Formats: sequence, C-alpha cells, structure tokens
Amino acid sequence: MSRWRPDARERLRQAALELFAEQGFAATTVPEITARAGLTTRTFFRHFADKREVLYADDAEVPAMVARMMAEAPPAAEPLALIVEGLRTVAETRFEPRKAALQARRELVRTDAGLQERDLRKRAVMSEAIREGFRARGLETARAALLAETCVTLINVSLIEWLDGDDDRRLSDIIVETLATLRASLS
Repeated sequence: MSRWRPDARERLRQAALELFAEQGFAATTVPEITARAGLTTRTFFRHFADKREVLYADDAEVPAMVARMMAEAPPAAEPLALIVEGLRTVAETRFEPRKAALQARRELVRTDAGLQERDLRKRAVMSEAIREGFRARGLETARAALLAETCVTLINVSLIEWLDGDDDRRLSDIIVETLATLRASLS
C-alpha cells in the first residue's frame, strides 16, 4: 500500500481505532498505528498532535459550528428553542449516522483517565461556545451560563440514553424526551 495515497488521515484514524479496540488505548503506540496504516510516524504527526487527537480532532470545529448556528438563528428565537433546534441538528448530522462508532469511542474513553479528562474538556469547550453565543445574542451572563450548562447536560444525558438503548429511537427524539423530563423535574 503506497504511503502517498491522499487518504492518509483516514487510514491513520482507522488503524488507530482498530488497535485501540484490539489492545486498548494506553497499550497502543503511534509507531504501531503508522505501521498498520502503512505510513510514517512523521505523517502521523502532520495530521494529529498525539494519539488522543485521533478521537478528538473533529471536536475543534464545535465552537465555530455553535457560533454559526447562533448567528444564523432568527433574532427573535427563544433560547430554549435554539437549544432544542441546535441539538436536533447536531444529533441528526453528527451523531445519528455514527452510533456504533460513538459506542466504541465511549467504551474506549471509559478505560482511560486521560481520555475521560479530555472528554470533560470537550464538554467545557462546548459549554463556553454556547454561553458566548447566547451572550452575543444579548443574554445576561448568568442566564447564558445556565442555558449553556443545561444544553451540555441535556445532550450528554440524551447520548447516554441513546447509546445504552437497544431500540431504534432517534437521538433527536430522546433529546426532546429528556428535556420534558427536566422540565417536569423542575416543576
């Protein structure tokens, strides 16, 4: 297999995921990943800062995506409507098509404290992006922070329900159900 094929990043990602599943995250080395992908270690580091980035590289686009969604929303849209519509869009475009991969990633994260820490950082970055989006829309700081944290909690609780479920429910439907449960719990 030629190392000059244009799909190096995806080959590296696939090799890493296979090795992580076979021998665990901590036991997998970058040279093993590159050997399986038929590429060099140098090529790996052109695409990823470290092996954790194989799992989290796509998360770097989340703040820009949130900012874009907030900016494109109608000015009069209610904050909760923005959250539900935003989460529905993200569920349908980023999560629904990748359920099996997300289940595997979650199991991998559970096995490594460093990945768990990185996962918490990802949530914090998402919360900050949402908070800043609401602040840019004119909401006061405390309300923007509460809505952002609620949004992150809503998606995380819904993801757990969806990934643990053995039924065919859609994540976007679970998000709506989880929000209804939250509303009932606060009443």
